[in-house]
Amino acid sequence: MEVQVFGWKKSAETRKALRFFAERRVKVHFVDFQERGPSPGELARFVQRFGVDRLIDAESKRYQELGLRHAHHSSDRWVERLVDDPLLLRMPLVRFGNLLTVGLAETEWKNWVAK
Repeated sequence: MEVQVFGWKKSAETRKALRFFAERRVKVHFVDFQERGPSPGELARFVQRFGVDRLIDAESKRYQELGLRHAHHSSDRWVERLVDDPLLLRMPLVRFGNLLTVGLAETEWKNWVAK
């Protein structure tokens, strides 16, 4: 079993996800958005599954700094913005095959590990 975790090393939620899988000896491919931003294709999978609103972290410092509370963008424009500024994403994004999660989802991850 191998999962892919997308996030920031500085993000507490991302570190919790990495620790969760490490404790269960699950192989993890970590993509640090600080080194390499998300690709539009990869984000499209998450958008298709959850919708763009679920990917945006409206509570993040970056979201507040940019004054996006009243922004009205199309889904395509939001995806472009998230690719350019991944600090706006809710972390972590986790993928196991075709299974996806946004944010901490330990219950779902436990189900993945149990399979």
